[in-house]
Formats: sequence, C-alpha cells, structure tokens
Amino acid sequence: MYQPPHFQDETRAAQHGLIRAYPLGLLITGGAAGLIADPVPFLLDESGPHGTLRAHLARANPHWQALAEAEECLIVFQGPEGYVTPGWYASKREHGRVVPTWNYATVHAWGRPRVIEDADWLRRQVADLTTLRETPRAAPWAVDDAPAPFVAAQLRAIVGIEISITRIEGKWKMSQNRSEADRAGVVAGMRAEGKTVLAEMVAERSGL
Repeated sequence: MYQPPHFQDETRAAQHGLIRAYPLGLLITGGAAGLIADPVPFLLDESGPHGTLRAHLARANPHWQALAEAEECLIVFQGPEGYVTPGWYASKREHGRVVPTWNYATVHAWGRPRVIEDADWLRRQVADLTTLRETPRAAPWAVDDAPAPFVAAQLRAIVGIEISITRIEGKWKMSQNRSEADRAGVVAGMRAEGKTVLAEMVAERSGL
C-alpha cells in the first residue's frame, strides 16, 4: 500500500497488537474467476518470521478451494478510523488552506496459505478462538458445552487455513503530517464527538 514515511510503522508489536485488537480480517485471494474476498476472524501466534495466522471457513465457501491453489493471499486488518474535518485545524483560522481527510490504522499481511482438514486441528482452532473471546465473560461458553455429535457435525462443515506471514505492513495515518496545533485540534474534535479510541491513538502517534 501507499506508505508515506511518517505514517509507516514496521514494529512487530504495533502490527500484531492491531491484529489482536481487530481480528476480523478481510481475506483476499486471486482465484480462477478473479479476486475473492471474505471477512474472517483470525488467531495470531508468534511462530514464523512475521507470525502465523489461523482461521476457518465454511466448507460450502469456495474460497478455501482457491486458497488451496494460491501461492499467496492478502489479509487486511482495519483498526480505528474516522473523518477529519478541516474545521478542527488551527490553520483553518490562520490561512484557510485546508481540506478534509480521513485518519485510520491498518495492517496488511501477505502469506502462503495452507488448507487443513484434520479434525483435531479444527477442534483446537475452534476451541482456541472460543476461549479467547469467551474467557472475559461472566458465564463463558465452551465448545464442550455443546453435544459432542453436534460439535462433530459442525467441524465437518468447516475447513481450516493457516497462513505463515511472509510480508507485513502497518500504517497509522494519525495527522502526523499536521502542525502540533492542528493535531491538538483533531484530538479535541474527536473527543468531543465520542471517538475516544481514535482520539487517543492520534494523541499517542502525534506526541501530544
């Protein structure tokens, strides 16, 4: 993706942190009929040079067949994002030479996919994903709470994918190219609109 230096972040901690915080990635694969894209929840572990992504797809989804033939796929993870009005900029009042923009954080990960149909792997994948999301709840649900025959049937209806990340890019477009006064205006404006997560990210990335 287009990467001006002031928006680029190559640190593994930041990239992996965004993936874990926003794990619903857009999986994009080139198939015989062209590009295929599906939103998929991913798990990330630290194995490999840039990490490894694990997920599963419905067996009825032809995307997994395209993955089986693909040399490479792309997963896009989208973090906080939001519109930036020039009305927040101090420079609007100074000279008026301002335009709207959009702030966002995103991580793009490329890798070679591997399709997995092993029942034990699939059960572990589903259990790991479930445990991660259910543990914080007051009454967490577990895979073993469902009847075993039902779980077995559900596992037969999915296919696993594992993607060893070969290349990864992170971009945090957080008004770093604006003056300190303009950045402060963006933070204040976003806080006033209740966009607290994005506002704090702009403040952190802008040194405010």
